[in-house]
Amino acid sequence: MTLPGARYVVVTGTDTSVGKTIVTAALAVARAADGRRVAVVKPLQTGVGQDEPGDVDVVAALSRNTDLHELVRLRLPLAPESAARAEGRALPTVDEHVDRIRELDADVVIVEGAGGLLVRLDLAGGTIRDLALRLGADVFVVAREGLGTLNHVALTLEALAGLGLQTYLVLGSCSSEPGLAETTNRSDLPRLTGLPLAGALPEGAGALSATEFCASAPGWFAAQPSGAPTAPPIR
Repeated sequence: MTLPGARYVVVTGTDTSVGKTIVTAALAVARAADGRRVAVVKPLQTGVGQDEPGDVDVVAALSRNTDLHELVRLRLPLAPESAARAEGRALPTVDEHVDRIRELDADVVIVEGAGGLLVRLDLAGGTIRDLALRLGADVFVVAREGLGTLNHVALTLEALAGLGLQTYLVLGSCSSEPGLAETTNRSDLPRLTGLPLAGALPEGAGALSATEFCASAPGWFAAQPSGAPTAPPIR
């Protein structure tokens, strides 16, 4: 599959720990395979000590990409605004993040968010949604495939509706032995949201070697995109 050609891509999730970092690494591989120079940005990394590996290190190890940028690191495992307040730290505004991202010399800049779409990135109420809007970015929404995902996806897509941003839906970790909920959700998500699945990563993708990951990642993105969601909310 030839992935969309937008310069800026924001990877967000329906929740924390849904596979955003692995999807970010896979997108970096897939876009590089299309002949693009790819940079990856983590505006805010939380829950990691100063000398500990963060999400960009995971992306580097899996994708072999070396154009990686972590802009702010906070020690506490909280949402960025909460961690900054607890640590007594100032944060760059969303506009300052946008300025730094636009300075990068790359064909494609993939920005991995923190948590979900409405998580605050600064102390003035700016969110990951605001960052995507200011960049005019394509947005990849990473979701779980299990029970509860229909509501979480619907809420996230509702928050993106009407912004004019190209939106893609990806399952971050698909079981090789799906149960009833997982099986039905794979078909119900496109039916109820109006968005085809743009990708599905296998469970355990993050444990692959870099060689295996880079060889497999482009094939994990298969569906053609739809525009910003206009389907009625899931009921």
